[in-house]
Amino acid sequence: MSQVRLSSSVTSAFLLVALARSLSAAEPPALSAKVNAETSIYTDDNHVDVFTPAIAGTVENPLAGWSVSGHYLVDVVTAASPDIVASASPPFQETRHAGSVGGAFRSNDLGASADVSFSSEPDYLSLSGGVRGTLDLAQKNVTLFLGYSYRNDTAGRAGTPFEVFQRKLHTHSLTGGASIVLGRSTLVTVQIDGILERGNQSKPYRYVPLFEVGTAGLVPPGASVEQVNAMRLDARPLEELPRLRDRHALAARISHRFSGATLRLEERLYTDSWGLKASTTDARYMLDVGRRVTIWPHARVHVQSGATFWRRAYEVQGPEPGTLDVPVIRTGDRELGPLYTLTGGGGISVELSSRFLMSLQVDGTYTSFLDALYVSRRIGFFSALSAQASFE
Repeated sequence: MSQVRLSSSVTSAFLLVALARSLSAAEPPALSAKVNAETSIYTDDNHVDVFTPAIAGTVENPLAGWSVSGHYLVDVVTAASPDIVASASPPFQETRHAGSVGGAFRSNDLGASADVSFSSEPDYLSLSGGVRGTLDLAQKNVTLFLGYSYRNDTAGRAGTPFEVFQRKLHTHSLTGGASIVLGRSTLVTVQIDGILERGNQSKPYRYVPLFEVGTAGLVPPGASVEQVNAMRLDARPLEELPRLRDRHALAARISHRFSGATLRLEERLYTDSWGLKASTTDARYMLDVGRRVTIWPHARVHVQSGATFWRRAYEVQGPEPGTLDVPVIRTGDRELGPLYTLTGGGGISVELSSRFLMSLQVDGTYTSFLDALYVSRRIGFFSALSAQASFE
């Protein structure tokens, strides 16, 4: 199935290239096009595998100041993680389709862009759109930007129409910041994000184990499915998360060009109304090897606290014999608990000609879940092979 869709994507790429060539034949100095095809693979020791072919393209007219772009990808996901086993659910394979179309226009010091996108799975549909404006100041040494986007997500159950069962989530995002040129070799970007989420984010397949009061301390971090089942109560309510979530993030990036190399450092600080706080630090050093080859090591560190309502094991005690006082807010999502992730790897890009570029990226990740059931750590590997062609 994935091979058929990949062939369809490649066909679309050739159509885009043909269109760009026909247009550029009429105005050769003005029009250009870029096509990028990528295939990425992710796998980890929790039995989750993802295969993602993707295609993207851009047609632009620099003289007129406009461009249009689009991308399309397919995620083929196979999963048999401990969470699935704990819910007595069989391993599954599903396919996600995602794509977007956008356009941009620039006139002198002003720029504007807009895009719409979609993501579709058997039990999930996401539709979004956004706009963004830019203003150049100080002879283009300072660029201010401001953007807004809205996303409408509908979650359901596989095999059940949305008309029968659905959960809605509305997301409003506001982004603002500035890019500042510090000399001929240094660029600094600062960005502030505010995201408002309203709706039900609880997973309709995630059940939360409950324990008698006084027994949670006996359930160790990373306890196996068998250990949890031996100690938990019979009741397993579905996950229930707060219906409101406000997210805030401050990010900064500095890029500096040395003689024969470029250093890029990024830092992002995050907090939200669920009490989760996080820091993400990313570093990449791109070294020129001759005129056509660039290699780079890559390192990333992510650290976060848990949400205020996070519990490794939820204890319950009924107000009367035979009843349970189930916590109103409860979750089994270990991504909402305290954790840290270390990422390391690198990549290489080769300019085969003035119009054709290929690159390969390989990263390994180690995640430690400090206070979660079933899984105490995750080791994953990600690789992406891409090819980019340019036409004028």
